[in-house]
Amino acid sequence: MGKNVILETERLYLREMTQEDFPSLCNILQDEKTMYAYEGAFTDQEAQEWMDRQLDRYQKWGFGLWAVILKETGEMIGQCGLTMQPWKEEEVLEIGYLLNRSHWHKGYAIEAAKACKQYAFAILKADEVCSIIRDTNKASQTVAERNGMKVADTWIKHYRGVDMPHYRYVVYR
Repeated sequence: MGKNVILETERLYLREMTQEDFPSLCNILQDEKTMYAYEGAFTDQEAQEWMDRQLDRYQKWGFGLWAVILKETGEMIGQCGLTMQPWKEEEVLEIGYLLNRSHWHKGYAIEAAKACKQYAFAILKADEVCSIIRDTNKASQTVAERNGMKVADTWIKHYRGVDMPHYRYVVYR
């Protein structure tokens, strides 16, 4: 699978993305229905900026959103990983997940998110980890709850000219 595999679960590998993953990333970020919580699909430039942000995060922190690879096929079916995210007046460690719509409702998001939670506590020695989720994104809220998280607080994020209420789900070590 290559030297950049960070995590392995029963059905998935999580590994660092490379520029070669850009077409698979675009299949996710440029799908209107997948990207509803982001107010729509990304342009090629926005998708490249997203990719570049992950590559920078790997260098800066040693983690970021990783490619989620289906073991059975070797296909990149999404992203899941850990990032530092702004929340009110601080930066918080977040588990993020975004899967290709054709792979929704198969348990992959929770499988990957649980592995990332373990990584945050065991490898990064974090005391807490969160998932920041838009108020309308019920599927992601369910994943957070299944990952042992509970709503800690709320905040209005401003993105693409829209006020978006978000919940911060948190779990402690």
